[in-house]
Amino acid sequence: MATAISLEQEINPWEAQSARFDFAARKLNLDPGIWKVLSSPSREIIVHFPVQMDDGRFEVFTGYRVQHSQARGPGKGGIRYSPDVTLDEVRALASWMTWKCAVVNIPFGGAKGGVICDPRKLSQGELERITRRYTSEIIDFIGPEKDVPAPDVNTNEQTMAWIMDTYSMHMRQTVTSVVTGKPINIGGSRGRTEATGRGVMVMCNESLRYLKMPREGCRVVIQGFGNVGSNAARLLFENGYKIVGIAEYDGGLYNPTGIDIHQLLGYKERNGTVLGFRNAEAMPSEEVLLNECEILIPAATENVITSRNADRIQAKILIEGANGPTTAVADEILAEKRIFVVPDILANSGGVTASYFEWVQDRQGYFWKEAIVIEQLETILRDAFEDVVRYSEAHNVNNRIAAYMLAIDRVAFTIKQRGIYA
Repeated sequence: MATAISLEQEINPWEAQSARFDFAARKLNLDPGIWKVLSSPSREIIVHFPVQMDDGRFEVFTGYRVQHSQARGPGKGGIRYSPDVTLDEVRALASWMTWKCAVVNIPFGGAKGGVICDPRKLSQGELERITRRYTSEIIDFIGPEKDVPAPDVNTNEQTMAWIMDTYSMHMRQTVTSVVTGKPINIGGSRGRTEATGRGVMVMCNESLRYLKMPREGCRVVIQGFGNVGSNAARLLFENGYKIVGIAEYDGGLYNPTGIDIHQLLGYKERNGTVLGFRNAEAMPSEEVLLNECEILIPAATENVITSRNADRIQAKILIEGANGPTTAVADEILAEKRIFVVPDILANSGGVTASYFEWVQDRQGYFWKEAIVIEQLETILRDAFEDVVRYSEAHNVNNRIAAYMLAIDRVAFTIKQRGIYA
């Protein structure tokens, strides 16, 4: 995989996904026809739609929905709101969802969506109008049997409630299973909100067990303190891990003796930021990642670990709570340093696994207790971890390529069984 490329190419998420896919497909001796089928998304939808703003003027927004593969079931994937959303990013995320669902062996394919906007500059009413109009623009392509959206960056259970209501109004019946990540009282699942963070904790536990490392005194640095990072931090803290560093977009914290996560969560709730928290030293976020620790968890955005900083990472284990936090070039550097990487398509699959549970519960009209959700989630993730490391050992590849190979193999097998309709 080592080729001379520019930083711009290195951090392009679609290029990164393609590099991993091609490498794994080659290792698998994948059928050339199936390779072509899986190399590109099956459908890309681009919509431009007007929304009336609070001051009466109209703005036109651009939205995307990309469906990579629906061979194993309906598309599944989040919707993100950000000024930085690009088609290449959504493409990459949709394909990662295909592999993620296949790695944990749940009956979904991969999809992803996004709207180019800055939620921080929009009122609640404007966000609702954007969400409803975007939903109506892509309504022919989503549905419980077609493509099931979920929350992602800058979207939440309220966003999902608006999508569910808009879809239901068009269908003239309440369709709770069109999205996951909804409020519990309208068909959401217990345990869904913290599921990705819980999955990260399961991967930490399994990695320590596999590497025969003790949990006691295990130092953890977490980049990102949003839904995934904060829930992972809290669960790890409650299970005896020592959280020594937190890196946020506006600055970081470091305390070699450990940060009290319960105190930090309370502080952030009151102040809207982790900055100024007195029981840890302020430190630039990029420096927090480079501190000595046993486990590093990037849990925010793409391209956090690149060729520019990978050689200075001091962690023994990297658990990717975010999608695409490590570039393909950085992968090679981490491999040389013998850092044990649990790749994103395995490490953060707790969210889509719990989303699958929510979809099942909505379709059954029967809802599970939280203890059952947690038990089923942890069982599926432990099995997936075991599948990946066994595949890694059997084929003498790193965990990321093993996860890709396993996922591609499962999707390819399904496509061959179904055949190509012509």
